[in-house]
Amino acid sequence: MSLHTWWLFLVTVFVVCAIPGPNMLLIMSHGAQYGLRRSSATMAGCLSALVLMLAVSAAGLGVFLQAWPAMFNALRFIGAAYLVYLGVKAWGAPVPESTADVVSNATTAAMQDAARPMRSPLALYRNGFFVGASNPKAILFAAALLPQFIDASRPVLPQFGVLVATFAVCEVSWYLVYAGFGARIGATLKSRRVARAFNRVTGGVFVGFGAMMALLRQ
Repeated sequence: MSLHTWWLFLVTVFVVCAIPGPNMLLIMSHGAQYGLRRSSATMAGCLSALVLMLAVSAAGLGVFLQAWPAMFNALRFIGAAYLVYLGVKAWGAPVPESTADVVSNATTAAMQDAARPMRSPLALYRNGFFVGASNPKAILFAAALLPQFIDASRPVLPQFGVLVATFAVCEVSWYLVYAGFGARIGATLKSRRVARAFNRVTGGVFVGFGAMMALLRQ
């Protein structure tokens, strides 16, 4: 793979990763609810699923899904149902009691930390993994994108490793941006009204993603 090809892949993936989708929405939501440090487990789950999909596409299973529309559609509907489930869950999520308006910064930070719902890193990782793996189109996207940047006259495995590592760095960079933004707006969720609106917007967007996935054709 030439340096020019790698730069082209880097720019392409960096722009693609920036586009908001279920992964980024979940990470931003978890950043707001659990803070940047705890949401790193969610990031790890999303990234694991996407890297696994890249490996699957490299094994040729993306072509298999294209050749077997019934299998693709089954995975698509399962993913859509899971996103709708997350949306309904987020819509009806309980909101914390409002805190006093006038408190010191240190006390505010401590209260926000204590008020954040306690979920294990494993639960957050699992949530991220399932959202990351919920869209079989990612496999087909990877199957269509990666081969365009691989030089068949050279060893494929090292090139695949470079492309996956580049993808992972771009993806994690945007994860941190979205999670950081979520953590910054998390302070405004002290208000029950704002927290309820946030939950409903998040839930509605997840349901929208699920509906779009169910309606899209291969």
